[in-house]
Amino acid sequence: MLLANGALMDLQLKQVTLAFIIKGDEILLAMKKRGFGAGLWNGYGGKPKDGENIYDAAKREVKEEIGIEVKSMKKVGVLDIYFEGDKPDWNQQVHVFLIQKYNGEPKESEEMLPKWFKINEIPYDKMWEDDKFWLPKVIEGHSVYGRFLFGADNKLKEKHVELDPKMIVY
Repeated sequence: MLLANGALMDLQLKQVTLAFIIKGDEILLAMKKRGFGAGLWNGYGGKPKDGENIYDAAKREVKEEIGIEVKSMKKVGVLDIYFEGDKPDWNQQVHVFLIQKYNGEPKESEEMLPKWFKINEIPYDKMWEDDKFWLPKVIEGHSVYGRFLFGADNKLKEKHVELDPKMIVY
């Protein structure tokens, strides 16, 4: 149990963002068309540019990836993701946001193809394997902290999820 004994906990994690829009009984996901996570449905986000804070990075990434302007959002999670093998730059701390207000309509970009899904029809089998353990909790209104270890084959090996942790800054 690498997560349990802390062997990976000392690694430096790249800071990244991940945002979602939930409207009524639907969630907006996006098919990643290239790069990290290509071929999987997910939220939208990425890494901050030099000097950019995590909130501004999330807003910029959403604008670049699906063409909407974020007016307000709420931080709902932190996920520490580790990968075994020769992928040290894949290790990341993901700051998860729910977009509450926005302007514009989601549109396809070079990188992402957005699509609305009914919440009860989320394609977890075509997403990162950890999503099914924490995303339903966020949809229910919880905040989450998670630690996940993926093997060299990108299959989930270990997981830990806490609900409503005090470390999430609202």
